[in-house]
Amino acid sequence: MPLKAGDVLKGLEQKGFSRSEGDHTHLVLYVNGRKTQIRTKVSHGSSEIGDHLINLMSIQVKLEKKKFIDLICCPLTFDGYLRELEGQGISFT
Repeated sequence: MPLKAGDVLKGLEQKGFSRSEGDHTHLVLYVNGRKTQIRTKVSHGSSEIGDHLINLMSIQVKLEKKKFIDLICCPLTFDGYLRELEGQGISFT
């Protein structure tokens, strides 16, 4: 199921990712105002993101594909995302 690139960008920004433009649109997760090592990117000019790229992005942000889609579409909150990461041993304290 492809996702609209604009929805992905908006969803990630609402969940703590900061956006910067370069050769691609880069997104970096910030927690408590501090940059983390969790990042992903979206190509310029992409209107839709297909399953293959959704899989790659979900790996980059350390989530299963379904939970990544939940992160974008809002059932998974920022706090819920941090709990998912903590469950994997990734902590930001």
